[in-house]
Amino acid sequence: MRGDAVLFSEMTPDASFEADFHDWYDNEHIPIRMDAPGFRSAQRYKRDGGPGYLAVYELASDEALRTPSYDVIKKQPSTRTRFMLDNVTGFTRYTARSIGIAEKAEHPDAFATAPVLYAVSFTVPKDGMAEFDAWNEEEHVPLLMRCGDWLQVRRFEVISGEPGTYTRLTLHYLRDKSALESPERAAARDTDWRKRLAKRSWFKGDYAVFEAFRPRQVGRFPEL
Repeated sequence: MRGDAVLFSEMTPDASFEADFHDWYDNEHIPIRMDAPGFRSAQRYKRDGGPGYLAVYELASDEALRTPSYDVIKKQPSTRTRFMLDNVTGFTRYTARSIGIAEKAEHPDAFATAPVLYAVSFTVPKDGMAEFDAWNEEEHVPLLMRCGDWLQVRRFEVISGEPGTYTRLTLHYLRDKSALESPERAAARDTDWRKRLAKRSWFKGDYAVFEAFRPRQVGRFPEL
């Protein structure tokens, strides 16, 4: 089930404990969260061309991160969890609220089934948000969605996170990463509106491609 918020977190284990990292993630780290109110599901991904592993948690709302149950999870980690979090590198953790979605009618579950996730983050200042959001909603995303392999786009307001200062996160769900080389994407990146935005000093996005990794896990108690 899709949530109204996501928790987006990436980590890179050292090769010396990578196998144990995956066992911990699959059998302890995610399952304990799937038992917490408001955690609907979690999907793991592997960074394309890099060592990082991403997890995207679907939350009923960001209130899921402020329940007594989650407070215990955060403040009373197991010895194994403390070791992993102290020793992984490339750690990121962002909480974001949904502000928009575009999808193909025949693929409403693309967030759960698409094999490729393309994540784009921007640090948009307050005085640029209205135009940035309008550009995405009115032009950029509709042009991308003309590509047959571009299944769904979800836009989020980042409300907290580290280590970056991002304020906008967009998750693109693709049938194949070749969509990134499609004529539709080229057209979406070559408009007058985008060229105007590209002149702004803050218009510098962080782009990452991930491939689905491991089966999706679903929460037992999804609602708050």
